[in-house]
Amino acid sequence: MGLQFEEFSPNSTSPSQTPMTQHRIIAFFFATIAALFLASCGNQKPAAPVTKDGKPVNPFPAGSYDHFKAEPSYPKTHSVWKNEPLLSQTNPENSSIVINLEKQRGFLMNENEVAMDYPICSGIDSRPTPTGTFYILEKTVEKKSNKYGHLYDASGQEVNSNADLTMDAIPEGGRFEGASMRYWMRLTHDGVGHHIGPVKRYRASHACVRGPSATMPIVFSKVKEGTRFVIE
Repeated sequence: MGLQFEEFSPNSTSPSQTPMTQHRIIAFFFATIAALFLASCGNQKPAAPVTKDGKPVNPFPAGSYDHFKAEPSYPKTHSVWKNEPLLSQTNPENSSIVINLEKQRGFLMNENEVAMDYPICSGIDSRPTPTGTFYILEKTVEKKSNKYGHLYDASGQEVNSNADLTMDAIPEGGRFEGASMRYWMRLTHDGVGHHIGPVKRYRASHACVRGPSATMPIVFSKVKEGTRFVIE
């Protein structure tokens, strides 16, 4: 009886090995998919909470400064934020003022903390508010401009409500009435200061820094001649 040999090829797989190999390939495939899925989920940020109207929910405690700044209306809002305990401790000896022209906001500071954040209105492009570090040169509650204001004719009729005496002549027999700049704090010798005035939410002044009528008396009371005043 002769011996019989089964032909062997290195590329062939025995019937007993094929199912095991397939199972391993399938298991590896699904494990890879699962890993990629979990990695993708792990990289996803949780959705921000929204109101019933679909508006983002402010994540900070109501009344806090972070909450105030996180509101969609900030910095354009006319609202004023106060740290009441800190504001009560703010005085001419520990205060300073910072004006942010880009945000159109003013900050009454107590050392390095914000005691009050309020809206301001700075100079237009042709009459920009100067930037830099200044020191309050003069304080007076009642002040009128000697350059900008109203022109009236001889009959008393207003003919120019935004007059500039460097360009506009007083009508014959008429008069000039300077614009009110109450709670005036002078910053430069050429007429730039911080005072009450219309607070548009864009640059609209003749270089001065206007502030709200309800806010400026507070600011005025917390500073002195010589108080540091930064415009940036």
